[in-house]
Amino acid sequence: MKTITALVLSGLAALIIAIPAQAQGTDDGQTEGHQKHMTMTTDTKPDQNLNVDIRLYDRELVTQDGKRVKFKSDVIGDKLVAMTFIYTSCTTICPVYNAIFSQLQDLLGERQGRDTILVTITVDPTRDIPQRMKKEAKKFKAKPGWFYLTGKKQNVDQVLTGLDAYFVDFEEHPPMALIGDGKTGTWRRFTGFPQAKHLLAMIDELKAARE
Repeated sequence: MKTITALVLSGLAALIIAIPAQAQGTDDGQTEGHQKHMTMTTDTKPDQNLNVDIRLYDRELVTQDGKRVKFKSDVIGDKLVAMTFIYTSCTTICPVYNAIFSQLQDLLGERQGRDTILVTITVDPTRDIPQRMKKEAKKFKAKPGWFYLTGKKQNVDQVLTGLDAYFVDFEEHPPMALIGDGKTGTWRRFTGFPQAKHLLAMIDELKAARE
């Protein structure tokens, strides 16, 4: 975990170099998809943020612990939220975002699970069953208040569509994060690879706006 975090801090390029060449493809024939993902690491600009209109579909999803939850009412509620999108067989941008969120978790401290939650949603629900999501969560030392969500494909796809994060070819999903307030309905989209402190600053800004 410390190795991954250090690589993110030292730059995305260092992380990509550190990934073994044989890991760029998988037994599922995903080599081409991973190559597309690799190009996104240079095509996107970090730390941009845009206001977005999204729709929170209250569909049933499943946490990394196998618990069935409703996305809007059980997970989001009136919490402040940092959300990102991954698939567990990814070896390019997804581990970077997991590491960024791990850093954000450290910055949040005791706030996590109280007024603020982290949400990581799979874009590959067919293969990312709860057991795989739990393994990913353990890898990045996810604490209570960090939800790794999967579920039936039709439910996950609708949730992703509402978040403007659904792609027919999930391997082409861009690196991005959503920061929002479930209470006020204000949401921001970060593209590229923002630093954890920038995500925290946006969370704090939304919290201040409540007052």
